[in-house]
Amino acid sequence: MLARRGGQQARMRPNILATSLETTMTRQITIEKPLPAFWTATFNNPPINLIDPDTIGELQDLLAALETDAHVKVVVFRSADPDFFLAHWDVLADKTKVAAMPPGPTGMHPWIDVLVRLSRAPVASIAEIRGRARGAGSEFVLACDMRFASRERAILGQFEVGLGSVPGGNPMARLADLMGRGRGLEVILGADDFSADLAERYGYVNRALPDSEIEAFVDAFARRLASFEKHALVGAKALMNDVTLPADSVFPAALSAFFSSASHPATRARAAALVERGLQLRSDIELRLGQAVADLG
Repeated sequence: MLARRGGQQARMRPNILATSLETTMTRQITIEKPLPAFWTATFNNPPINLIDPDTIGELQDLLAALETDAHVKVVVFRSADPDFFLAHWDVLADKTKVAAMPPGPTGMHPWIDVLVRLSRAPVASIAEIRGRARGAGSEFVLACDMRFASRERAILGQFEVGLGSVPGGNPMARLADLMGRGRGLEVILGADDFSADLAERYGYVNRALPDSEIEAFVDAFARRLASFEKHALVGAKALMNDVTLPADSVFPAALSAFFSSASHPATRARAAALVERGLQLRSDIELRLGQAVADLG
């Protein structure tokens, strides 16, 4: 039970650390354990899988379980919505209360805490992207160890600059390593949508697969990893982390820049215009958000 998350009213939800059931239902994320070594986490936060303070709370609980369970070796993140993996951050959440959320175990803001701990967790994390992963949703999949995208359904992007904000989870630091400075700036400054095929070409995702095949492919790959020795997986990932992950110190400044830029009058006006046109609803604006931010002029 949570007393309060980011200033929101308390909600009752099970603690996934306290159950040994193969399936755990929370308000937004369903945890399933096909094998002790292989877990899946399925996002389901209608109408479009927005990320909000409760999402962060559930992810913090899941990470605590992944960090302490002796058996789990791989976790796959999926969505119950074929059109939206994780749409983006809830732009209507009270930014003052969000900024004041208590820090996570890393000492950083809980959103940054989730991203950093996910990248460094002693398990292999895989994002199976069917639908849109933009903004904070893109930041989440970038924090995963591997990303596989549905050729027909996946769309990725960082639309924040088009809204007038600096991306708060510092995807710049991760994209620069994955695709280089020029392409990383194309993603961030262009604020446009990227198809699965283009994302694959740029290195945004590991590979694009037909939608009819992606779940079976990811499941087979995850089971392959789950069959290996955990100490070898953890040791190899840790060494890869040493030479590829950005320093934790680069993340707080990005979040501060986000809060500062989001309070700019022009940014608030652009956000209000998009909300009026259907942002955060199952709408044409959300389906083509990369174009929608450009249409603001």
